[in-house]
Amino acid sequence: MSGLHRNVLVSLVALVLMLACAPAGARNECVLDRCMEAAQTRPFEPRRSGVAPGDFDFYVLALSWSAGFCALSDKDREQCAPGSGKGFVVHGLWPQGERASPADCEAGLRPPARADVQAVRDLFPSEGLARYEWRKHGGCSGLPASAYFADVRRARAEIEIPPEFSAQRSSRRLAPEDILRSFRAANPRLRPGMAAVACPRNTFQEVRFCMSKDLRDFVPCPDIVSRSCRARDIDVPPPL
Repeated sequence: MSGLHRNVLVSLVALVLMLACAPAGARNECVLDRCMEAAQTRPFEPRRSGVAPGDFDFYVLALSWSAGFCALSDKDREQCAPGSGKGFVVHGLWPQGERASPADCEAGLRPPARADVQAVRDLFPSEGLARYEWRKHGGCSGLPASAYFADVRRARAEIEIPPEFSAQRSSRRLAPEDILRSFRAANPRLRPGMAAVACPRNTFQEVRFCMSKDLRDFVPCPDIVSRSCRARDIDVPPPL
């Protein structure tokens, strides 16, 4: 065996052993910007994004379609409980840059007070997700947790949900652009190029709206839109 082949073989064996010895949760798939529960509950550790808190250009408000999320992963018992009746829920409010998106900013290392989280308990599907989103994205807003979560509520209040989603009783297939059209019809200030659809495994998971920093208007976001779902049509499960 040549030296090159021996080195490749040693590297592969080391990788297999590393995966085999890792905690089971560490190999779980990350869905909806969340990994395993352990990632949400582990102690806060200093991490820097290289971007100063508050240094961003616009927000993305991500609204998750619970039925689509739960069809892909039923790990969130609160969100995915049968008969929970959950439709669209807040996934997150993410500061965005034109070229790079800040995350894990130093200001987000201190967890929010319980009262701050409970104030948006009706918007997020779980308290764990609200805390995780603060740590991952909220600190990059440059705001204290109470103000950030107040902005989450303001942003959510700007979105009118098309009535056909609440009235849906069975699974259907829609083109991603049809979903966006229905939101534009319900929100006249929302124009093409200001929102995107996420559809992992051809299942409708969420809509992402690009909003100004003051949350008073929708804004164009070519980079976000360029990553919108390109499938011809996708499965849209009925509300839970």
